[in-house]
Amino acid sequence: MKATIKDVATRANVSVATVSRVVNNLDGYSDETKEKVLEAIKELGYQRNAIARGLVTKTTKTIGVLIPIVSAYLYAEILNGIEEKANENGYGIFLCNTGVNGVRAVNYIKMLGERQVDAIIVVSLTINDEYYNLLNSLKIPYILVSTLSYKYKIPYIKVDDQQAAYTATQFLIEKGHTKIALISGGKEDKISGITRVNGYRNALQDYDININENIIKYGDFTYNSGIMCMEDLLQEKEDFTAVFATSDEMALGALSVMHRNKIEVPEKISIIGYDNTLIAQMSNPPLTTVAQPLYEMGVKAFAKILSVLETGNSGDNMILSHKIVERETVKLLK
Repeated sequence: MKATIKDVATRANVSVATVSRVVNNLDGYSDETKEKVLEAIKELGYQRNAIARGLVTKTTKTIGVLIPIVSAYLYAEILNGIEEKANENGYGIFLCNTGVNGVRAVNYIKMLGERQVDAIIVVSLTINDEYYNLLNSLKIPYILVSTLSYKYKIPYIKVDDQQAAYTATQFLIEKGHTKIALISGGKEDKISGITRVNGYRNALQDYDININENIIKYGDFTYNSGIMCMEDLLQEKEDFTAVFATSDEMALGALSVMHRNKIEVPEKISIIGYDNTLIAQMSNPPLTTVAQPLYEMGVKAFAKILSVLETGNSGDNMILSHKIVERETVKLLK
């Protein structure tokens, strides 16, 4: 049977109130009494009840994290950053898989409120009116990662998706490619879909390159959508020498189609991805990609949440830098 606070009080020959003051680091006891209580705790193996402690301290030392697809490499890197820093600071994580398009988001936000988490980190979820009102009703801090809200003033951490997509397209152009296909995320996705398409279009326009709408395909950032989009591109019979896929998973889907059709990469077609997840390094050939600092996003997200909890100040929104990681899937055209 687990030791109780009463057992500790009996062993140390003090009151339950005194034990409570010691374990919660409050004043009102001598050093000798403190040593007796701590020795009793050690001997009995007493552990404080987190729920009971929360009733006193008004904190549960837990953070809720809403993520669309737990298995996705993109979100795994962000989660690693959140989890490591949370653990270092004595916090636990409630991980909620909201599903594609946030189909379970409402239920999970309500559940996190019932669990009385101290704060919530929202990853890659588009904030609609219902989510916003629910989150605000909890009266706890929350922050957005790899997403933002144009309508509501909510603190966020992300990269500049439009500029990053411009950089990827510019990289291909400067390698000599002028016929560049695009495999994009959702056509109506205002956060990561439209912005990356705009970056692609802006780069082509700035270099006076014609935009061929027939070689722009839309998916949902997943591996399977990369397969479907690449198959559609090949069926179009249009001429292109390079592909910009706006996620690494879609890029790998496209690579699999090219391999199946015996299209050599990058000898026949070059491809660049977006994210720099682990699979970019593991692909064959290794994928050239735009790197988001995913782990750093998670680290900084928890740091901002901790700052709000401790000081009430979240600081400014953060736009983190991106860069091209060149591997083996882009050919220099002469």
